[in-house]
Amino acid sequence: MRAGRYTATVNRITPYKIALTLLAAAACPAQIKLELVWAKQIWAEAPHSAFGDLIRFRRQWFCVFREGKRHVAKPGQEDDGKLRVITSRDGETWKSAALVTEAGIDLRDPKLSITPDGRLMMVAGGSEYPEGKYKTRQPRVAFSKDGFNWTAPQRILAPGHWLWRVTWYRGMAYGVSYYERRQDVLTSRDGLSWETIAELQIPGGNETTVRFLPDGRAVALMRRDGEENLAMIGWSRPPYKQWEWSKTSYFIGGPNLVVLPGGQMVAGGRFYPGGDRKAAKTALGPLTLTSYEPQLVLPSGGDNSYPGFVWHRGMLWTMYYSSHEGKTAIYLAKVKVRR
Repeated sequence: MRAGRYTATVNRITPYKIALTLLAAAACPAQIKLELVWAKQIWAEAPHSAFGDLIRFRRQWFCVFREGKRHVAKPGQEDDGKLRVITSRDGETWKSAALVTEAGIDLRDPKLSITPDGRLMMVAGGSEYPEGKYKTRQPRVAFSKDGFNWTAPQRILAPGHWLWRVTWYRGMAYGVSYYERRQDVLTSRDGLSWETIAELQIPGGNETTVRFLPDGRAVALMRRDGEENLAMIGWSRPPYKQWEWSKTSYFIGGPNLVVLPGGQMVAGGRFYPGGDRKAAKTALGPLTLTSYEPQLVLPSGGDNSYPGFVWHRGMLWTMYYSSHEGKTAIYLAKVKVRR
């Protein structure tokens, strides 16, 4: 069987599966209780602000998201998507730090990370609509030493790829790019040149976040669309070529996860209560290596979700977007985690 292929049987109970479940419970216990402290709108300058991320850098908050006229660029508005960076020292008052653009390109889904040499790195998708029709997409990266001045977006990988989020671990960058009907687990030393370490073929799999446990195991949370639209949880040991996968009971749009001190995990994304797509909410909940359960629903509705997480001073700071107050805007929530 080819290394990295999607081969796990997710519903059959075996001694190995029981052992895996016990291991997951020990490493990431699910008895987490999430409590919303507050949530508020922090930015709504554009007609549509969405698909962002949050990070702490040099004792400041930085938040990035796509600004546009609507969810997806329309013909004749090929460069509708621009990437706005905002900053705050206290999480209360926010100001614009930068606007990253590329002529003729719809930039979207920006994510932030910090490189080993102390720079901010932004990874985003870039969609092309020549003559008003979608042609292709290709990931972009940009870098900044201060969060205010950014390099021009630089293309990486091949057209058709979408490297959705990057996580740095022990001097290396990791992420999953979805391309046609496969998902490539990638690694890089500089964020520019990437190597495929595993090729997955999970039906419907696309947006994926990878994080790392204290013992070095990688954990992936993957969105799926189509008939098999229940999100998947994967985990792997170094060198991250072989993966074990479990199916959750929920669709998760814009999936993200954070590893808390001690190895417990919280995940979140777009949630359809009762399976009703018209009732979409942004939900958070405990995550193990084999399960996820949405527990806390943030104030949200309509076009919403794509949370960004930062664990800071004993609280889970969460940014997300939502249109429940009319305009599609950026929100920030502060969540207490009881263990």
